[in-house]
Amino acid sequence: MRFADIPGLEDSKQQLIQAIRNNHVAHAQLFYGMEGSANMALALAYTAYINCQERTETDSCGQCSNCTKIDKLIHPDLQFVYPVSSTKSVTGKNVVSTSFLKEWRSYLTANKYGSLENWSAHYGAENKNANISKEESRNIVKSLSLKAFESEYKVLLIWLPEHMHVSAANGILKILEEPPEKTLFLLVTCDYEKLLTTILSRCQLFKIPSFSNEEISRYLMEHNGLDQAKANKVASLADGSIKTAVENIETAEDDAHVLFRDWMRQCWTRDYTAINQSNEVFFKMNKTAQKLFLQYAINMIRHALVTAFLPEEKLKLNSDEQGFVTNFGKALTSDKLEKISGELNQAAYHLERNANVRILFMDLSLTIGRIMTAK
Repeated sequence: MRFADIPGLEDSKQQLIQAIRNNHVAHAQLFYGMEGSANMALALAYTAYINCQERTETDSCGQCSNCTKIDKLIHPDLQFVYPVSSTKSVTGKNVVSTSFLKEWRSYLTANKYGSLENWSAHYGAENKNANISKEESRNIVKSLSLKAFESEYKVLLIWLPEHMHVSAANGILKILEEPPEKTLFLLVTCDYEKLLTTILSRCQLFKIPSFSNEEISRYLMEHNGLDQAKANKVASLADGSIKTAVENIETAEDDAHVLFRDWMRQCWTRDYTAINQSNEVFFKMNKTAQKLFLQYAINMIRHALVTAFLPEEKLKLNSDEQGFVTNFGKALTSDKLEKISGELNQAAYHLERNANVRILFMDLSLTIGRIMTAK
């Protein structure tokens, strides 16, 4: 993984590069970014750069033995710890990262921007909660007692440390504070506020910004073969996450606008029979499609809000969408549009936490109808 493989984020890349070139490398660093951000990708690119034998001012070479092995995730001086759970074939004290190394390498090779949900499905978690166990902390201390084999730095990359058992977190405090010479801890998290303060106090926090729409669009064109128009549309609904954008490619429906337009009309007229029919359509969608639809709805309401002040924003939409947001923005006050947007965001929050879909969308429909017709 090289910095060049990651779209955009030039300021973040330069900060990491300059820290290495100026010999200001903290022994424990926390890469923090939202799910679908470049937190893992940057941690891997950073590892490659710091151990590259022929690095330039801007990137690792990608050709030396260290770069090649790191790219294939087989370098002996790069170790991984990640949440796991028992399966039919792995139980008891064997439920540690090394037992799933083959699955981890195949997963990470294809999913630099993935989530715990993606990883659990890949190795067959069977709906069990994954975590980093106390047994894992013993393995960490034991493995880091060995010197680096081939490279200057030995790197331990802990993915999603927020899922670390309290006993495991306490078990690595001493070595995290006073690691062996030329040993780096890279913690990659999507929710650093869940970490113990004793862990946070020992790490240098490096915040990873979300991707811009343009960066996501470029990624989708280069890696997924989308044309620019479709890439721009998918990117605008991704909320800064490449993971979400890639999922949206597979689940996005061409008639999303028709479904949304008709649903808004049903809410306006309080056509309960039609609302119930739309509710069944929502229920039959898979969860990703439901989330995508709510993101689309939120985006359309946002466009309706800003169209009067930023007419150029409409250019991001097709002709049908442009006409809708213009009329919708005229029919409802900004106060009502903001309230509807708030309800949609709240619905997306509850959907993420496995709310009952039928109840969620029915309540949302009725609430939006009341907001629209309120005097």
